[in-house]
Amino acid sequence: MESMSRTHVNGDVERWTPDTSAPLWSPDESSEGDGPFFHELDLEHAHQVGPTCVPTTLAILARATGADVRPEDFMCVINSQAPHTWSEALAPYGMQLAYCNTDHRRLEYYIDELVELDDLFLVCFYSYDPPSDPDFTGRLCTSHIVTMHRDRIYDTAPPCARGVCSARDYGRNHRQTKRIFRVVPVGHPRMV
Repeated sequence: MESMSRTHVNGDVERWTPDTSAPLWSPDESSEGDGPFFHELDLEHAHQVGPTCVPTTLAILARATGADVRPEDFMCVINSQAPHTWSEALAPYGMQLAYCNTDHRRLEYYIDELVELDDLFLVCFYSYDPPSDPDFTGRLCTSHIVTMHRDRIYDTAPPCARGVCSARDYGRNHRQTKRIFRVVPVGHPRMV
């Protein structure tokens, strides 16, 4: 559904036109709040073992709340291709996910806006330029997820050994966006 704005023509007739602005997180006029929601978390980086970026990322978030969990604790309760299961898995730790407005532009297009929001996000991107049709296995293309907290990226499969860097200097900002989630408190109106 396309966002629309209302304009008046000749004082009486309303005409709808497309709204060309799509900030990642539009301010809401209700009582939901604009955040930051998880500004003060202390995240500890972890390296993934095998193709486990999603459960490793979820474990990093849960551990920041004081939980004693491992990626294996999330493997049996999530589907790596179904973000609503990620959101449900985070609920016991006071967190859930909310979709941000995104398209397939490269991360570099969004990075400054994410830094300005100064909060906690999960950023998903394609590992290479996605083809228009899936391969013979039905997979469109591989993707990866990283945690962005304030102005830092935590990459569980980093191109460098450390895995934590400035978001603006992240070596994969040229990748195409798959989806971006804001981490919100449980019960937030925009949660997935």
